Amino acid sequence: MYLEHSQNYARLNHFIDVILPIPIQKTFTYSVSKEEASFLKKGMRVAVSFGKTKMYTALVVAIHQNAPELYEAKEIYQILDETPIVTKIQLQHWRWISSYYMCSLGDVYRAALPSAFLLESETIVYKNVAFSDEASLSDEEFLIFEALQHQSQLTVHQVSDILGKKKVLPIINGLIQKEVVAVKEEIYEQYKPKLVKYVRLNSQFSSGESLENLLLTLSRAKKQREAVLGYFQLATGKKPIKATTLETHIGVSMAVIKALVDKNIFEFYHIQTDRIQFKGITSSLKKLNTFQEKAYQEIKASFQEKEVVLLHGITSSGKTEIYTKLIQEVVDAGKQVLFLLPEIALTTQIISRLENYFGNQISVFHSKYSMNERVEVWNNVLHHKTKAQIILGARSSVFLPFSNLGLIVVDEEHETSYKQFEPSPRYHARDAAIVLAHQHIAKIVLGSATTSLESYFNTAQGKYGLVELNRRFGNVQLPKIELIDIKEKHRKKRMNGHFSDRLLTLITEALEQKEQVILFQNRRGFSPVVECTTCGVSPQCPNCDVSLTFHKFRHELKCHYCNYQRAMPHSCAACGSNTLDTKGFGTEQIELELKALFPASNIGRMDLDTTRGKYGYQKIIGAFEAQEIDILVGTQMLSKGLDFENVSLVGILNADNMLNFPDFRAHERSFQMMVQVSGRAGRSKKQGNVAIQTFNPHHQILQQVASTKYAEMYQEQLQDRWQYHYPPYYRLIKITLKHRDYQKVDRGINWLAKALQNAYRENVLGPAAPVVSRVRNQFIKNLIIKIPPKQSLAVTKQQIDAIKNTFQSVSEFRPIRFIVDVDSQ
Repeated sequence: MYLEHSQNYARLNHFIDVILPIPIQKTFTYSVSKEEASFLKKGMRVAVSFGKTKMYTALVVAIHQNAPELYEAKEIYQILDETPIVTKIQLQHWRWISSYYMCSLGDVYRAALPSAFLLESETIVYKNVAFSDEASLSDEEFLIFEALQHQSQLTVHQVSDILGKKKVLPIINGLIQKEVVAVKEEIYEQYKPKLVKYVRLNSQFSSGESLENLLLTLSRAKKQREAVLGYFQLATGKKPIKATTLETHIGVSMAVIKALVDKNIFEFYHIQTDRIQFKGITSSLKKLNTFQEKAYQEIKASFQEKEVVLLHGITSSGKTEIYTKLIQEVVDAGKQVLFLLPEIALTTQIISRLENYFGNQISVFHSKYSMNERVEVWNNVLHHKTKAQIILGARSSVFLPFSNLGLIVVDEEHETSYKQFEPSPRYHARDAAIVLAHQHIAKIVLGSATTSLESYFNTAQGKYGLVELNRRFGNVQLPKIELIDIKEKHRKKRMNGHFSDRLLTLITEALEQKEQVILFQNRRGFSPVVECTTCGVSPQCPNCDVSLTFHKFRHELKCHYCNYQRAMPHSCAACGSNTLDTKGFGTEQIELELKALFPASNIGRMDLDTTRGKYGYQKIIGAFEAQEIDILVGTQMLSKGLDFENVSLVGILNADNMLNFPDFRAHERSFQMMVQVSGRAGRSKKQGNVAIQTFNPHHQILQQVASTKYAEMYQEQLQDRWQYHYPPYYRLIKITLKHRDYQKVDRGINWLAKALQNAYRENVLGPAAPVVSRVRNQFIKNLIIKIPPKQSLAVTKQQIDAIKNTFQSVSEFRPIRFIVDVDSQ
């Protein structure tokens, strides 16, 4: 008894603080034994129980001897790691994200780790069908055994209910020892290493004589003899032989190879391999031209004084070649590189370009990769393996466990895709990367042809270095941009569907020259609105406040917010009339029109509907690069840094959609989008053409796009931003309330507006409903707080937190979802 008491006392003297993967800001304290405390390190995972029933994977962030004051510390369940899987710098970075973006550490932890590391919590007990010795079971064990005759599996909670007691693990352990049941581990790893099956010849056939005898014994088994001879052919390559390679090389079935294994002639063995591998053949870097070399030297010089350098290079100026030179230097110094891209579609082209230079030093990390593949990349980065010296990834790769980061490249830094909107943490990958570089004492290059106003403003303020690159690679001229007035074309009846006669002439000329065409329309589907011409009613989404989009290929109506879909109706649900008409147009309609106009040409489409699946992008981009597609129709995916050398014409079908969007950034975004899309034309040989169809060719943004005057657009927008108190002068924090009950949201937002207006007066915008004010049956209302340049951001956040706590202490408002978005986009 004394021994047990002293052991408990020793355990109670040691504690750990952990982060749980739940949206709670604070850490929790658990008790550990002295031995566990000496073994544990920050960044290791432990399994802990939280609440009455839940088991979570927690992350250790502190080991100490201070017992919690408000509650009795529970014991941990088990230790899950031998070494830390999260680094010290990562934890610092997470704390910064949590503090800056006003979200919980648990949210950051859940977002950062691949889901395989956040292990399952329910134990499942299965019956062993082979067990029959019922007499050996105790009464309680028999109860569980009997229950398993009626259902194939039970959870621990169900076992607990059957026996009417909480401590059931000893009984389950007894059943496991008697081989009555099998258990799926309480906390089990979801990651399984990939094992590849290889074949080798049994060692008894190593001499020439034994081989001759072998072939003689197989003289009647023709297929087996062929398999052995095929094996000898492959064995001359001195490389391990995969079972699948042998199968395809000889053209025999796996059954034949298995038969040889059964005869002890062949042996199977497995080698653990990474799921993603790149070929190791490399070529030397391209020689930079005079302008690239000058920009490269300027970046190097700028790095002497500044951590962040903005490379403002026009489209097709060869920014990637400058990046590769900078990467080479860092890799040669034995450090890691993070190459951030805004869109997964872009990784397809960049991988093949970087692969030529760096071979298998590259790893890729983004959401289209499977969970197991992401775990492998995580482990390779953590252990600083050469195969993960250069990481190419979308925004989530800022969370990887870098230990020796030397350089971060943020390509197309102006892109909105770098901002995470849902779920929390609502971080901006570019800004998070700048902080990460600072923590690693690394350098960071932001690159874009149409830099964001904020970044360009930071160069003017002296925060970032600025390097300009104003010549296209190979001295190819920027494309000739033509504005087509479609109001005039409609009046003169010179439109064919959604194409003006001028655009059709340009497409025909390009196709005759065996050149390719890109057409841009920022709406997917066939038609954004279906309308009854008799009563004017449009079919609406039952869950969201939007009209359903018509997709002709599947003959269905679809909501692009919640994925609700239904068959296209034959008649109007409101008045019964069958005069349904479509308004507006999307990529699918353009594709069908083009097939009718150019029946001899191959038409491709690239939008969210055609790029589902891991290799969706690769297939379309690969086919376009191989010139199997003549005309490619697409949404904004096409605007992001893709490089096609045979494209001579880019058409923008409706520029006005973007310009008339109710957002203070609409003009800047339109300029960026149109200049980027235009930049896909004429990249390698001759000057390309860009045709922009618009109802308002005299709009100042379209004029600036036509003359690619970034500086003019920047000055004009900056003036507006100062006048109306927007970034980069003022900071924005957006507060969103969501709930199924409209009245509740309305009362909540009005209460909140009054509380915030008392603190910030005229710097509170709203309350207002967004353009789409109901999504997935949740009503939405927003407030925006503008923070003047002299006002402390930290103090403002503390005040907002205090107001949020008061808001959530009102019982009526507690069920309302309260979302804070710092630096909202």
